[in-house]
Amino acid sequence: MVNIAILGYGTVGSGVAEVIGTNKKEIKNKAGQEIMVKHILDLRDFPGDPYEDRVTHDFNTILNDPEIRIICETMGGLKPAYDFTKEALSRGISVCTSNKELVAAHGPELIKIAREHKCNYLFEAAVGGGIPLIRVFNNCLTAERIEAVTGILNGTTNYILTKMQNEGSPFDEVLKTAQEKGYAERNPEADIEGYDAGRKIAILASLVSGKNMRYEDVYTEGIGKISATDFAYAKKMNSSIKLFAIFREVGRKYYAMVAPFIVDGAHPLSSVNGVFNAVFVHCNMLDDTMYYGRGAGKLPTASAVVGDVIDASKHIGTHIICRWTEDPMDVLDFDRIRHKFFVRCEKGKEDKALELFKGARVLSGADAIEFVFVTNEMTEKDFREKAAELGIISRIRVME
Repeated sequence: MVNIAILGYGTVGSGVAEVIGTNKKEIKNKAGQEIMVKHILDLRDFPGDPYEDRVTHDFNTILNDPEIRIICETMGGLKPAYDFTKEALSRGISVCTSNKELVAAHGPELIKIAREHKCNYLFEAAVGGGIPLIRVFNNCLTAERIEAVTGILNGTTNYILTKMQNEGSPFDEVLKTAQEKGYAERNPEADIEGYDAGRKIAILASLVSGKNMRYEDVYTEGIGKISATDFAYAKKMNSSIKLFAIFREVGRKYYAMVAPFIVDGAHPLSSVNGVFNAVFVHCNMLDDTMYYGRGAGKLPTASAVVGDVIDASKHIGTHIICRWTEDPMDVLDFDRIRHKFFVRCEKGKEDKALELFKGARVLSGADAIEFVFVTNEMTEKDFREKAAELGIISRIRVME
C-alpha cells in the first residue's frame, strides 16, 4: 500500500480523492498496490465529507509521517505551495501537482531537488488538464526533433471565442455568460489576457528544448479586443479566430507567444471549440500529431494528477528523467518574428495602405465601409512601424 496526502481540498483536490475512491480497483491493478489517501491539508473542515477524519490543518503532520510517500499539491499559487513542495522533495517525498503557476516559475529547481533526493516532481495536470501531454513530450516523442508546438491551452477563452463566432455576440456579453456557467472566474484576467496559456506554453517549450523558458519571456496578448466584426471578416475568409499558444525554433534560437490568430478552416485546430483544448505538434520525422480533450475541470484534471500518483508509486526511491534544466533558453528577439497580418483601416486609406504593404491581399469590396487586407509575411517590427504610419483600426495575426 502507498499512502498519499492531498494539499488543498478544493475543486481539484477533492477530485483526486474522488478518482481514487471511485476507480480504486483499476488504480490498484495499474499501480500494483493500493493507493490510499491518509491526510488532507486544508484550512477548512469538511463535516459530512467521506474524508473528514483525514483533514489536518498542519503541514508538519504530513511531513513527519513516515508512511507518506507521495503528496498531491492541488493548492495553486506560489505560496505556500512552493515551500511545502520544496520541503517534501528534500525529504524524498514525491510531489504530483496541477499547479501550472508553480511549475512555470520553479519547475527546473524542483525537478533538480527531486533528482538529488531520488524522488519525483510530476506535473501532467499542469498543462492541458486531462489531455496526456507531458508524458508525450517526455517519453513518446523522445526520438523526434520537435520544431513547432501550437496549442489552444485555455478552455475559458476558447469557449468565449466559439460563442462569439457562432452567435455573433459581443465579447463582454459572452464573458458574462461564461462566468455564470462557471467557465470563467470572477476575475478572468489570467485567462482572457493570455497569462494562463503563457505559463503552459513556457512549460512545454522548456520540455521540448531541455532549457528553461521563463514565462516572463513569452509574448502575451489577450482576446479583449476581438470583435463581432472581426469574426464576420473571418467567416468570409473561411476561417476562425483562436487564442494560440505557440513555440517555435528559428535557427538556433526559440520564441514562445500567446495571441489571437485568424486560422484557416482547413487547419485541424480551427475546429476545436468550446471548453476543449488541443495541441498540434510538428516533428522532423513524425511530421504532425495532435492531442485533444478536456483541458480543465474537476475530474479531468484530477485524473491526470492520479495518473502521476500511479507513476510515482511505481518509482519510489528512483527518479524519472525529465529533461528540463535551469540553463536559460536562447530567446529570439520578438521583433524578428515573422507573421502575416489581417488589417482593418478606415476607408480612403487604400492607396497609402497598398504602398506601405506591397503585395497585400485586399479583402473588402468597393462598397465596404472599411478597407481590409492581409499582408505578406513580415517581421513584427516592420509591421508595427508601417501600421503606425498608416493608422489602423485593428489587426490580427494570420495562420494559414
